[in-house]
Amino acid sequence: MPTYEYECQKCGKTHEAFQSITAKPLTKCPRSKCGGRLKRLLGRGGGLLFKGSGFYITDYRSKSYHEAKKKDQSFGAAQDKPASSTTASSCKPSGCDKPSCPSK
Repeated sequence: MPTYEYECQKCGKTHEAFQSITAKPLTKCPRSKCGGRLKRLLGRGGGLLFKGSGFYITDYRSKSYHEAKKKDQSFGAAQDKPASSTTASSCKPSGCDKPSCPSK
């Protein structure tokens, strides 16, 4: 059901009404002291939001594409890792708290 926007011709206030498409337009201002005549305004339209999978071309890529992507990601991650060799010269004897530190 759409939301319609109305403007009172007497007090100038705008009001929103959640109505069925087949419902008749409102005619009287909902403010108790006003009671003026309402005019239906042109709607701005609602935002459209797609949630979940299946809406983008990337959701339908081939199996071989996904396998190649995994391979590339694991290759890149292996290159990003620094060498894990720890020597006594690279550790700070007073500030090193690694249990496998050769300086201990």
